[in-house]
Amino acid sequence: MAAGTIAVTRWIPAEAVELLATAGRPVVSSLDRPLTHGELCAAVSGAVAVVALLHDRVDAEVLDAAGPSLRVIANVAVGYDNIDVVACHDRGVIVTNTPDVLVEATADLTLALLLAVTRRLVEGDQLLRRHESWTWSLGFMLGTGLQGKRLGLVGNGRIAQAVAVRAKAFGMDVVSTSRSGGVPLGELLATSDVVSLHCPFTPQTHHLVGAASLATMKPTAFLVNTARGPVVDEEALADALERRVIAGAALDVFEFEPQVSERLLASDRVVLTPHLGSATTETRTAMAVLAARNVVDVLAGGRGITPIR
Repeated sequence: MAAGTIAVTRWIPAEAVELLATAGRPVVSSLDRPLTHGELCAAVSGAVAVVALLHDRVDAEVLDAAGPSLRVIANVAVGYDNIDVVACHDRGVIVTNTPDVLVEATADLTLALLLAVTRRLVEGDQLLRRHESWTWSLGFMLGTGLQGKRLGLVGNGRIAQAVAVRAKAFGMDVVSTSRSGGVPLGELLATSDVVSLHCPFTPQTHHLVGAASLATMKPTAFLVNTARGPVVDEEALADALERRVIAGAALDVFEFEPQVSERLLASDRVVLTPHLGSATTETRTAMAVLAARNVVDVLAGGRGITPIR
Protein backbone atom coordinates (compact mmCIF):
# COMPACT_ATOMS: atom_id res chain seq x y z
CA MET A 1 0.00 0.00 0.00
CA ALA A 2 1.32 3.45 -0.92
CA ALA A 3 2.21 5.67 1.99
CA GLY A 4 -0.37 8.30 2.83
CA THR A 5 0.29 11.90 1.87
CA ILE A 6 1.31 14.28 4.64
CA ALA A 7 0.63 17.84 3.47
CA VAL A 8 3.11 20.40 4.82
CA THR A 9 1.84 23.89 4.07
CA ARG A 10 5.22 25.66 4.09
CA TRP A 11 8.95 24.99 4.59
CA ILE A 12 9.89 23.28 7.85
CA PRO A 13 13.36 22.12 8.99
CA ALA A 14 14.74 18.99 7.35
CA GLU A 15 14.80 17.06 10.63
CA ALA A 16 11.02 17.28 10.80
CA VAL A 17 10.52 16.27 7.16
CA GLU A 18 12.77 13.25 7.67
CA LEU A 19 10.71 12.20 10.68
CA LEU A 20 7.46 12.60 8.74
CA ALA A 21 8.88 10.38 6.01
CA THR A 22 8.94 7.47 8.46
CA ALA A 23 5.15 7.59 8.63
CA GLY A 24 4.06 8.68 5.17
CA ARG A 25 4.92 10.75 2.12
CA PRO A 26 5.52 14.36 3.11
CA VAL A 27 4.66 16.90 0.41
CA VAL A 28 6.00 20.33 1.28
CA SER A 29 4.56 23.39 -0.44
CA SER A 30 7.06 24.90 -2.87
CA LEU A 31 5.61 28.38 -2.27
CA ASP A 32 7.56 30.45 0.25
CA ARG A 33 4.47 32.29 1.42
CA PRO A 34 1.16 31.56 3.12
CA LEU A 35 -1.17 29.61 0.87
CA THR A 36 -4.43 31.17 -0.23
CA HIS A 37 -7.51 29.40 1.05
CA GLY A 38 -8.00 27.76 -2.34
CA GLU A 39 -4.38 26.65 -2.49
CA LEU A 40 -4.66 25.24 1.02
CA CYS A 41 -7.74 23.23 0.06
CA ALA A 42 -5.91 21.83 -2.97
CA ALA A 43 -2.78 21.04 -0.96
CA VAL A 44 -4.59 18.96 1.65
CA SER A 45 -6.75 16.96 -0.78
CA GLY A 46 -6.52 13.26 0.11
CA ALA A 47 -3.95 13.83 2.86
CA VAL A 48 -3.83 11.64 5.96
CA ALA A 49 -2.14 14.41 7.92
CA VAL A 50 -1.57 18.15 7.63
CA VAL A 51 1.31 20.07 9.17
CA ALA A 52 -0.06 23.61 9.41
CA LEU A 53 1.43 26.94 10.40
CA LEU A 54 -0.27 29.72 12.33
CA HIS A 55 -1.24 31.61 9.17
CA ASP A 56 -3.19 28.62 7.78
CA ARG A 57 -6.93 28.94 8.42
CA VAL A 58 -8.09 25.35 8.74
CA ASP A 59 -11.88 25.47 8.66
CA ALA A 60 -14.67 23.13 7.63
CA GLU A 61 -14.04 23.84 3.94
CA VAL A 62 -10.41 22.77 4.26
CA LEU A 63 -11.40 19.65 6.19
CA ASP A 64 -13.95 18.75 3.52
CA ALA A 65 -11.29 19.25 0.85
CA ALA A 66 -9.00 16.85 2.68
CA GLY A 67 -11.67 14.20 2.77
CA PRO A 68 -12.25 11.17 5.01
CA SER A 69 -8.61 10.05 4.96
CA LEU A 70 -7.52 12.97 7.18
CA ARG A 71 -6.54 11.90 10.69
CA VAL A 72 -4.51 14.72 12.21
CA ILE A 73 -3.81 18.45 11.95
CA ALA A 74 -0.44 19.25 13.55
CA ASN A 75 -0.20 22.99 14.16
CA VAL A 76 3.36 24.30 14.44
CA ALA A 77 2.46 26.80 17.16
CA VAL A 78 1.22 26.91 20.72
CA GLY A 79 -1.90 28.88 19.83
CA TYR A 80 -4.49 27.22 17.64
CA ASP A 81 -7.00 29.99 16.97
CA ASN A 82 -6.38 29.34 13.24
CA ILE A 83 -7.87 25.85 13.55
CA ASP A 84 -11.59 25.07 13.81
CA VAL A 85 -11.03 22.52 16.56
CA VAL A 86 -14.75 21.72 16.93
CA ALA A 87 -15.09 20.94 13.23
CA CYS A 88 -12.01 18.73 13.44
CA HIS A 89 -13.30 16.80 16.42
CA ASP A 90 -16.70 16.40 14.75
CA ARG A 91 -14.90 14.64 11.91
CA GLY A 92 -12.71 12.56 14.20
CA VAL A 93 -9.59 14.53 13.26
CA ILE A 94 -7.05 15.00 16.05
CA VAL A 95 -5.54 18.48 16.47
CA THR A 96 -2.13 18.97 18.09
CA ASN A 97 0.03 21.97 18.93
CA THR A 98 3.62 22.60 20.06
CA PRO A 99 3.64 23.81 23.67
CA ASP A 100 6.62 24.04 26.03
CA VAL A 101 9.39 24.01 23.40
CA LEU A 102 9.09 27.75 22.71
CA VAL A 103 8.68 28.96 26.30
CA GLU A 104 12.24 30.13 26.89
CA ALA A 105 12.70 31.81 23.52
CA THR A 106 9.43 33.73 23.81
CA ALA A 107 10.19 34.76 27.38
CA ASP A 108 13.61 36.00 26.25
CA LEU A 109 12.06 38.09 23.49
CA THR A 110 9.50 39.52 25.90
CA LEU A 111 12.31 40.81 28.11
CA ALA A 112 14.18 42.09 25.08
CA LEU A 113 11.12 44.09 24.01
CA LEU A 114 10.57 45.32 27.55
CA LEU A 115 14.16 46.58 27.76
CA ALA A 116 14.08 48.03 24.26
CA VAL A 117 10.98 50.14 24.86
CA THR A 118 11.81 51.28 28.40
CA ARG A 119 15.43 52.17 27.55
CA ARG A 120 14.64 53.64 24.10
CA LEU A 121 17.12 51.37 22.35
CA VAL A 122 15.49 51.51 18.93
CA GLU A 123 15.24 55.29 19.07
CA GLY A 124 18.93 55.49 19.89
CA ASP A 125 19.88 53.13 17.08
CA GLN A 126 17.84 55.10 14.55
CA LEU A 127 19.28 58.42 15.74
CA LEU A 128 22.79 57.17 15.00
CA ARG A 129 21.84 55.71 11.62
CA ARG A 130 20.38 59.08 10.62
CA HIS A 131 23.78 60.62 11.41
CA GLU A 132 22.16 63.12 13.75
CA SER A 133 24.42 65.24 15.88
CA TRP A 134 24.53 64.22 19.52
CA THR A 135 26.60 64.57 22.67
CA TRP A 136 26.39 62.75 25.96
CA SER A 137 24.63 64.65 28.74
CA LEU A 138 22.79 63.82 31.96
CA GLY A 139 19.44 64.42 30.33
CA PHE A 140 20.08 62.74 26.97
CA MET A 141 17.51 60.09 25.89
CA LEU A 142 16.44 59.18 29.39
CA GLY A 143 14.56 55.91 29.72
CA THR A 144 12.89 54.08 32.59
CA GLY A 145 14.62 51.70 35.00
CA LEU A 146 13.05 48.40 35.96
CA GLN A 147 14.19 47.96 39.56
CA GLY A 148 11.26 48.25 41.94
CA LYS A 149 8.73 48.59 39.10
CA ARG A 150 5.68 46.37 38.79
CA LEU A 151 5.24 43.96 35.90
CA GLY A 152 1.66 42.85 35.33
CA LEU A 153 1.29 39.57 33.42
CA VAL A 154 -2.04 38.99 31.71
CA GLY A 155 -2.06 35.20 31.71
CA ASN A 156 -0.14 32.84 33.94
CA GLY A 157 0.91 30.00 31.67
CA ARG A 158 4.41 28.65 31.13
CA ILE A 159 5.61 31.62 29.08
CA ALA A 160 4.27 34.14 31.60
CA GLN A 161 5.94 32.23 34.43
CA ALA A 162 9.26 32.20 32.54
CA VAL A 163 8.94 35.96 32.00
CA ALA A 164 8.31 36.38 35.73
CA VAL A 165 11.56 34.61 36.56
CA ARG A 166 13.50 36.93 34.26
CA ALA A 167 11.72 40.07 35.45
CA LYS A 168 12.42 39.26 39.10
CA ALA A 169 16.12 38.98 38.24
CA PHE A 170 15.87 42.62 37.14
CA GLY A 171 14.37 43.55 40.50
CA MET A 172 10.77 43.89 39.34
CA ASP A 173 7.68 43.19 41.41
CA VAL A 174 5.55 40.73 39.44
CA VAL A 175 1.79 40.17 39.59
CA SER A 176 -0.46 38.22 37.26
CA THR A 177 -4.08 37.68 36.37
CA SER A 178 -5.70 34.69 34.68
CA ARG A 179 -8.93 32.74 34.59
CA SER A 180 -7.67 30.67 37.51
CA GLY A 181 -6.78 33.52 39.83
CA GLY A 182 -4.32 36.27 40.57
CA VAL A 183 -5.15 39.94 40.96
CA PRO A 184 -8.20 41.36 39.15
CA LEU A 185 -7.43 42.61 35.65
CA GLY A 186 -8.52 46.15 36.49
CA GLU A 187 -6.17 46.31 39.46
CA LEU A 188 -3.31 44.90 37.41
CA LEU A 189 -3.79 47.49 34.66
CA ALA A 190 -4.04 50.38 37.10
CA THR A 191 -1.01 49.48 39.22
CA SER A 192 1.51 48.03 36.75
CA ASP A 193 4.42 49.92 35.24
CA VAL A 194 4.62 47.36 32.44
CA VAL A 195 1.70 45.21 31.26
CA SER A 196 2.74 42.10 29.30
CA LEU A 197 0.18 39.98 27.46
CA HIS A 198 0.44 36.17 27.55
CA CYS A 199 -3.17 35.03 27.12
CA PRO A 200 -4.52 32.96 24.24
CA PHE A 201 -6.64 34.60 21.56
CA THR A 202 -10.28 33.61 22.03
CA PRO A 203 -13.60 35.42 21.49
CA GLN A 204 -13.34 36.48 25.14
CA THR A 205 -9.86 38.03 24.75
CA HIS A 206 -10.52 39.80 21.44
CA HIS A 207 -9.64 43.47 22.06
CA LEU A 208 -9.12 42.70 25.74
CA VAL A 209 -6.85 45.73 25.68
CA GLY A 210 -8.84 48.55 24.14
CA ALA A 211 -9.58 52.18 24.85
CA ALA A 212 -11.19 51.52 28.23
CA SER A 213 -8.35 49.27 29.41
CA LEU A 214 -5.65 51.64 28.22
CA ALA A 215 -7.35 54.55 29.98
CA THR A 216 -6.92 52.79 33.33
CA MET A 217 -3.16 52.36 32.91
CA LYS A 218 -0.58 54.76 34.31
CA PRO A 219 0.57 57.50 31.90
CA THR A 220 4.12 56.23 32.59
CA ALA A 221 3.24 52.59 31.82
CA PHE A 222 4.26 50.42 28.88
CA LEU A 223 2.38 47.64 27.05
CA VAL A 224 4.15 44.54 25.68
CA ASN A 225 2.39 41.99 23.47
CA THR A 226 3.98 38.66 22.48
CA ALA A 227 0.68 36.73 22.60
CA ARG A 228 -1.67 37.30 19.64
CA GLY A 229 -2.31 40.56 17.82
CA PRO A 230 -6.11 40.77 18.08
CA VAL A 231 -5.88 40.78 21.89
CA VAL A 232 -5.05 44.49 21.40
CA ASP A 233 -7.25 47.03 19.62
CA GLU A 234 -4.47 48.64 17.58
CA GLU A 235 -6.45 51.77 16.69
CA ALA A 236 -7.16 52.35 20.37
CA LEU A 237 -3.49 51.77 21.14
CA ALA A 238 -2.41 54.27 18.49
CA ASP A 239 -4.84 56.80 19.97
CA ALA A 240 -3.47 56.17 23.46
CA LEU A 241 0.12 56.65 22.31
CA GLU A 242 -0.64 59.82 20.37
CA ARG A 243 -2.53 61.28 23.34
CA ARG A 244 0.16 60.05 25.77
CA VAL A 245 -2.35 57.98 27.73
CA ILE A 246 0.52 55.48 28.17
CA ALA A 247 4.25 55.94 27.72
CA GLY A 248 4.95 53.35 25.05
CA ALA A 249 4.41 49.86 23.66
CA ALA A 250 6.39 46.94 22.26
CA LEU A 251 4.64 44.55 19.89
CA ASP A 252 5.76 41.27 18.33
CA VAL A 253 2.29 40.37 17.01
CA PHE A 254 -0.32 42.40 15.16
CA GLU A 255 -4.07 42.56 14.79
CA PHE A 256 -4.05 42.14 11.00
CA GLU A 257 -0.74 40.33 10.61
CA PRO A 258 1.34 40.67 8.49
CA GLN A 259 -0.05 44.19 7.97
CA VAL A 260 1.01 46.70 10.62
CA SER A 261 -0.89 49.88 11.44
CA GLU A 262 0.67 52.91 9.72
CA ARG A 263 0.00 54.91 12.86
CA LEU A 264 2.08 52.52 14.91
CA LEU A 265 4.83 52.47 12.30
CA ALA A 266 4.98 56.26 12.48
CA SER A 267 5.32 56.36 16.26
CA ASP A 268 8.74 56.61 17.90
CA ARG A 269 7.18 55.34 21.11
CA VAL A 270 6.58 51.81 19.81
CA VAL A 271 9.08 48.97 19.30
CA LEU A 272 7.93 46.58 16.58
CA THR A 273 9.24 43.12 15.67
CA PRO A 274 7.85 40.72 13.01
CA HIS A 275 6.52 37.84 15.17
CA LEU A 276 9.95 36.72 16.40
CA GLY A 277 8.85 35.23 19.73
CA SER A 278 10.00 31.70 18.91
CA ALA A 279 12.50 32.70 16.23
CA THR A 280 15.64 30.87 17.22
CA THR A 281 17.07 28.05 15.16
CA GLU A 282 16.82 25.70 18.12
CA THR A 283 13.24 26.58 18.99
CA ARG A 284 11.76 26.60 15.51
CA THR A 285 13.41 23.23 14.82
CA ALA A 286 12.03 21.82 18.08
CA MET A 287 8.55 23.08 17.19
CA ALA A 288 8.59 21.43 13.77
CA VAL A 289 9.98 18.18 15.15
CA LEU A 290 7.29 18.07 17.83
CA ALA A 291 4.63 18.61 15.16
CA ALA A 292 6.15 15.75 13.17
CA ARG A 293 6.23 13.51 16.24
CA ASN A 294 2.53 14.23 16.74
CA VAL A 295 1.80 13.15 13.17
CA VAL A 296 3.85 9.98 13.50
CA ASP A 297 2.14 9.09 16.78
CA VAL A 298 -1.38 9.58 15.42
CA LEU A 299 -0.69 7.67 12.21
CA ALA A 300 0.68 4.83 14.35
CA GLY A 301 -2.63 4.67 16.21
CA GLY A 302 -1.95 7.06 19.09
CA ARG A 303 -3.76 10.19 20.22
CA GLY A 304 -0.83 12.53 19.66
CA ILE A 305 1.86 13.69 22.07
CA THR A 306 0.40 17.16 22.63
CA PRO A 307 -3.24 16.95 21.53
CA ILE A 308 -5.79 19.75 21.88
CA ARG A 309 -8.60 18.44 24.03
